[in-house]
Amino acid sequence: MAAAIVDGGRLLAAQRAGPPAMAGGWEFPGGKVDPGESDHEALIRECQEELGVGIAVGDRIGGDWPLSPGYVMRVWLARLTSGVPHPHEHLALRWLAPDELFDIAWLPADLPIVRVVRDLIPEG
Repeated sequence: MAAAIVDGGRLLAAQRAGPPAMAGGWEFPGGKVDPGESDHEALIRECQEELGVGIAVGDRIGGDWPLSPGYVMRVWLARLTSGVPHPHEHLALRWLAPDELFDIAWLPADLPIVRVVRDLIPEG
């Protein structure tokens, strides 16, 4: 699962550190759901671990977004509740205004979600 973190009319993007085939590509922060966790609990935990921030999880964006065979991604809008994002597990982070969303090389699985999120970003 992943978070489309929006703050001040901008979307947070995270640059992958690995594996090699994905390194350097941009994605929504998030990760896997651990046994016994809800999707929301996992998303809150992942954002704390990966970014050092607290988030409030909002509406789900679409349904199950396909990844590699047998895997899907679920994405929620989110807003920061505490902390300033730092790339603990990524190469870099970028805040992107709606007109900058396609200035970076999104991973192929994330790109269709970016197109949907663009219309959900409120003006700063």
